[in-house]
Amino acid sequence: MSGSEGLLPPGAGYGTLVGAVADPLLRRRVGRPYWLAFAAGALGTALMLVSMGWLFVEGIGIWGVNTSVVWGFAIANYVWWIGIGNAGTFISAALLLLRQPWRAAINRFAEVMTLFAGAIAGLFPIMHLGRPYRAYWLLPYPNSMELWPQWRSALVWDCAAIATYLLFSLVFWWLGLLPDLATLRDRAPGRAGRLAYGVLALGWRGSARHWHLHDRLYRTLAMLALPLVVSVHSVVGMDFAASLMPGWEESIFPPYFVVGALFSGFGMCVVLAALLRWGLGLQAVITQRHFAVMAKVILAGALVLGLSYLTEWFTAWYSGDADERGHVRFLFGGEYAPLYYVLLACNVLVPQVLWSARARRSIGAVVAVSLLLNLGMWLERVLIIWNVLSHGYLPSMHGVFRPTFWDWALLAGTIGFFLLLFLVFARLLPVIAMHDLGKLLFDRQRAEAHAGEEDEARAGERPGGAGRGARPMGGAPPILAEFRDPLTLIDAAHRAREAGLRGLDAHTPFAVAGLAEALALPTPRVRPAMLAGGLLAAAFVYALCWYSAVLDYPLVLGGRPLHGWQVFLVLTFEAGILGATFTGVAWFLVAAGLPRLNHPVFDARDIGRASQDRFFLAVADPAADEARLAALLDGLGPLSIRRVAP
Repeated sequence: MSGSEGLLPPGAGYGTLVGAVADPLLRRRVGRPYWLAFAAGALGTALMLVSMGWLFVEGIGIWGVNTSVVWGFAIANYVWWIGIGNAGTFISAALLLLRQPWRAAINRFAEVMTLFAGAIAGLFPIMHLGRPYRAYWLLPYPNSMELWPQWRSALVWDCAAIATYLLFSLVFWWLGLLPDLATLRDRAPGRAGRLAYGVLALGWRGSARHWHLHDRLYRTLAMLALPLVVSVHSVVGMDFAASLMPGWEESIFPPYFVVGALFSGFGMCVVLAALLRWGLGLQAVITQRHFAVMAKVILAGALVLGLSYLTEWFTAWYSGDADERGHVRFLFGGEYAPLYYVLLACNVLVPQVLWSARARRSIGAVVAVSLLLNLGMWLERVLIIWNVLSHGYLPSMHGVFRPTFWDWALLAGTIGFFLLLFLVFARLLPVIAMHDLGKLLFDRQRAEAHAGEEDEARAGERPGGAGRGARPMGGAPPILAEFRDPLTLIDAAHRAREAGLRGLDAHTPFAVAGLAEALALPTPRVRPAMLAGGLLAAAFVYALCWYSAVLDYPLVLGGRPLHGWQVFLVLTFEAGILGATFTGVAWFLVAAGLPRLNHPVFDARDIGRASQDRFFLAVADPAADEARLAALLDGLGPLSIRRVAP
C-alpha cells in the first residue's frame, strides 16, 4: 500500500486533480458566502487602519499600557502572529524533507499563512515605537548624525529576523508556485488570464532540466528553512529570556517558543484547510486523513507544551528563589489566574481528546480543538507579559493591565486583514500545489505497478557519454513524442538514450522521479554557489557590526565588551541565509534560462497539456526523424510523434 492511500480519491487522474484545484479559480464564480466573508475582512481591515491612524495621532496612550505593564496587547499580538507565521514555512520544509505525502494538500496555503501572518506581526513593534515614523532608524544606512543601530538590542535582532524570514519565505513560496503558474497560463480560458499568468510563469516549460534544477534548489532551501525558523522564534524568546525579570529569566524560553509557534501554526493550518475544503469544494484533495494526521501533530505539540509548563513550575520550585516561586503563585492565584486556567485547558487538556481515533476522524472535532488551542496560545502570549510585568520585584511597581477599546480594535482589525488577504489569494492563485499532487499520484501508480525496483536499477545505469547526449542541441527543431503517463515516458527516455540519440529533454506537469537519471542530466551544482554567496554575505555583515560597534561608534553597555561576537552572530546568521537564498535563485534563473517568455516549443500542438496531463519526450538531434523515433518507441504507444516547426 502506498503512502498516498486515503490522500487522493481512487482512480483520480492528473487532469482531474488539476481541474479540481484550478477550475474554482478560473471557471467558477464566487458565491454569497465568499462575499460575506470578504465584507467581514474588509470591515476588519478598515478597523485596523482606523486604529493605526488614531494611534499615530494620539500615541500609545490610547492603549492600556501603564508604568508597570509597558508592553501590552501590541507585543503579545506580535509574538502570537509571528508564531503562526513561523509555522507555515517550517511545516512545508520539514514535510518536504521527510517526504510526507500529505504535505501536498497543505503546503501552499501554509506558506501563504507565513507571509501574511509575518507581515502583520512586523507591524506591531513598529506601532509600539514612540515615533513609528522613525522605524527606518533600525536599518544601517549613512545618515547625518553618523549613528549606527545598536547591534546588542533585541529590537534590532527582531527587525533582522523578521525581514530575513519574510524574504526567505517569499522566495520559497514563489519557487514552489512557479510551475503552477504555468499550469494556469495553459488552462486559463481568456487571453488576459493567459497573458497575466504567462508573465508570472517566466516562460516555465516544465522541461526535465527545469524540474531537475528546481528540485535541487527547492530541497536546499528547505534545509535552510529549518534552522532559520528555529532561529527566528528563538530570537523572540530571547527578547524575554535575556531580561532579569522573574518569570522571563528562563533558559527554556527559546525551544519553548519554537514549539509554541509550531503548535499554534498547525492549529491555524487546520482551520484554513477546513475553510478551503468547504469554500472551494476541495473535498477530493483535502481529505479526512489530512485532518487525522494533523490532529496527531497537534496532540504531540500539546504534550510537549504541557511538559514545558511543568518544567517552568519545577524550575521555580527547585531554584529556591523567592521571586520565582512568587511568580508561580501569582500565575495560579493572581489577578489573571482565571485566564491562566483557561490557557492550560485550551493548550494541554482539550487536545487530549485527540487520543481518540473517532475524534481524529471528525473534521469538526479537530477544527474545534484547533480554534481553542489558538485561543490558548494567544492567552499564553498575553499572560507571559501581563503576569511578569504586573508582579515585578518592587511592590510599588505592581499593577494590572486593562485593555482598552483600541487594544481590542487593533487585534480584531488584524484578524480581519488576515482574512481579507487570504480571500484575495484564494481567488488569484492556486491554494493547493498541483504539481505536488501529480507527484503524489505518480508515486501511487508506480507502487501499484511494482515498478519502483526497476526504476532504481535503471537510475543506476549511467553509460559513458550519456551526460553529453543530454545537453540541448542548438539549431535542430525538436521532435516531440507524446505519452499519457510518466512511466511510459521514462521507458521512452531510456530507449532514446540507449539508441544514442542526443539533445534529449522532456516536458511534464510535475517532477517525475527517475526521469533525470533516464535522460542522464548532470547533477546541478547549486549548493557550492549558495555556500559561497552565504559566506560572503555573512562575512560582510559581521565586518559591518565589528566596524560600527568597535571602531566607528563604540558604546559600552552594561560593561559588555565592544566586540561582542556572540551578539554579532545573530545578524551574521540571518545575512548568511539571505545571501545563500538569493544566490541560489539567481543561479536557478540563469541555469534554467529564465525568464524567457517566448520559446519554439510553445508553438507545438497540445504542448499546453504538458503542464496538465500529458508527458512529452523531446529529441533535438539533427540525425533523428519521426520515422526513426517511431520505430524506436514501438510498443510504448505514443499518442503522437511530430517535429516542432523551426
